[in-house]
Amino acid sequence: MSGLVIEVSVTPSYRIDESNDSESRYVFSYTVTVQNKSPHSVQLMARYWKITQGSGDCQEVRGKGVVGQQPLIGPGQSFRYTSRAILQTPVGVMEGAYTLLDTSTQRAFEVVISPFRLAAPMQLH
Repeated sequence: MSGLVIEVSVTPSYRIDESNDSESRYVFSYTVTVQNKSPHSVQLMARYWKITQGSGDCQEVRGKGVVGQQPLIGPGQSFRYTSRAILQTPVGVMEGAYTLLDTSTQRAFEVVISPFRLAAPMQLH
């Protein structure tokens, strides 16, 4: 797959308004930007996430596309979306991969998403 350069960046955010410490419910949103720095269009076909709680428990999520879409991303374009994860611990880690399709060759390829930390801010009482 020479010439295909896809960059994925993630910005997580703690959702204090949706979280509840006494119920062990910690909600995080994360905004993902997929940048196509390739000369060809690509289509985001599937996602895989591994979510590791602070307790060490893991959950895997697989599915078609992202947020109900399988976006086509043209050369030099980017696609941005926001989703969320609900943890039972105030800290965790997410990592994963996207399966994309090179529309010029109809070949699928994978882009790894580096681990990123989900952490609620420490609150003093």
